[in-house]
Amino acid sequence: MFLVVFSVVASGCIGGGGETSTTSAPAKQLVIGVTDKVTDLDPANAYDFYTWEVLNNVMEGLVKYKPGTLEIEPALAESWEVNENSTVWTFHLRKGLKFADGTPLTAKDVVRSIERVMKIQGDPSWLVTDFVDKVEAKDDYTVVFHLKQPTAYFLALLTTPPYFPVSPKYDNDKIDSDATYGGAGPYKITKWVRDEELVLEANPNYYGEKPKTEKIIIKFYRDASTMRLALQNGEIDIAWRTLRPSDIESLKKDKNFNVIEVPGGFIRYVCFNTKNEPTNNVKVRQALAAAVNRPEIAQKVFMGTVEPLYSLVPNGMWSHLDVFKEKYGDGNIELAKKLLSEAGYSESNPLQIQLWYTPTHYGDTEADLAQMLKEQWEKTGMVKVTIKSAEWGTYTDYARNGQMQVYMFGWYPDYLDPDDYTTPFLKSGANKWAGTGYSNPTVDELLTKAQRLSDQKERTKLYEQVQKILAQDVPYIPLIQGKLFVVTQKNVKGVTIGPDMIFHYSTLYKE
Repeated sequence: MFLVVFSVVASGCIGGGGETSTTSAPAKQLVIGVTDKVTDLDPANAYDFYTWEVLNNVMEGLVKYKPGTLEIEPALAESWEVNENSTVWTFHLRKGLKFADGTPLTAKDVVRSIERVMKIQGDPSWLVTDFVDKVEAKDDYTVVFHLKQPTAYFLALLTTPPYFPVSPKYDNDKIDSDATYGGAGPYKITKWVRDEELVLEANPNYYGEKPKTEKIIIKFYRDASTMRLALQNGEIDIAWRTLRPSDIESLKKDKNFNVIEVPGGFIRYVCFNTKNEPTNNVKVRQALAAAVNRPEIAQKVFMGTVEPLYSLVPNGMWSHLDVFKEKYGDGNIELAKKLLSEAGYSESNPLQIQLWYTPTHYGDTEADLAQMLKEQWEKTGMVKVTIKSAEWGTYTDYARNGQMQVYMFGWYPDYLDPDDYTTPFLKSGANKWAGTGYSNPTVDELLTKAQRLSDQKERTKLYEQVQKILAQDVPYIPLIQGKLFVVTQKNVKGVTIGPDMIFHYSTLYKE
């Protein structure tokens, strides 16, 4: 559990005065601008935060987080029970459920969708296959999960898209990257032009409360400057993911907008290809870890809107240790030189590496971050860095296929547990999305053992061991822990983002 509950429910104004009329009827349409991109509109393969946000608005699972909280509540399932050792979970569906097109949704659809994820074996499939032995429909309204081991946090796993029932129109044998059939969420997709526009309309067959705004239009922008201009010109109602820190600071002073800050478990890190030269040499990875100066990155690149991070487990989460700070410090150039020398490099024979970044997915600061890392590593006099970039779709393909040496990613929580900041990165097989090729049997054993325990003190000891091995092996370098910012027109209300950091559109409305 986080030490602070970082939820935001914005119904009033933040950062400025002004009166708003509450007598007019709510607007039927709201426009959101993003610089991010959708990867796969298929929960069997989608494994990036923004796409999961979209899927959470057009699909739903058996359970969900109550908006703005850590509390898990009934969704498609109205009740459930679990056996004594948490290995058999039985869920009872609501009666009369339908997909967005009106097709009845039964227990067989839940089973079909989950077995589809297990069969296709896409990037997020480990969230199912690592835990579920089999899933069965006892009748039209009863779904039973038989787990491979006791899993006390299984309900949290069920809130993730790989467990969402999808329309029968999805192909059962392959990924449907541009499928717009959706599932049984509050909205349905009515228009999709990749990297340009996504239109969502209220799902008339949704079992729950009707969305406050009938139509949500998402417009995709090439950069933060263009999106900010669209906000200031009134072309969009919300600017989201991601404005530059300088934009945020400027807009905070503008009485025409609300700037809403969402603290949370968003982390950024460097990845290494541990299979190919030269980053298959652990001393090379350790040297680069020693040369990184996180406070300088936080201040110069992000203007203090982030904080330094010294582990993959975020600050404030139980079991977190500052393992990289203890082992390497910040900007430790002398240690970096020593390790590079031991790896066979010198000023006359420098380490030559390619550092990759993606220009829009994480916002316009990404090029600045890449340049700052280049400068920090080259301060050793023993490293030469070539910076390269690729757009998000290509970038993720390169990562999956192990085609990059050194590259940067970010992580938002799948579920709120240290396991989600360790297993997907460090466990053999679960980390194939990252492309590091990292595998350590001791780490695998520790993570598996931690998953099976329910005692938090015992689990903490195991995750602390894992973090110490992480700092020794360095398949990743943690950099910073970030905040998210939503900027809205003054008349936009109902922004609700909880600890899961998912933006739920159904609560949005305009006065």
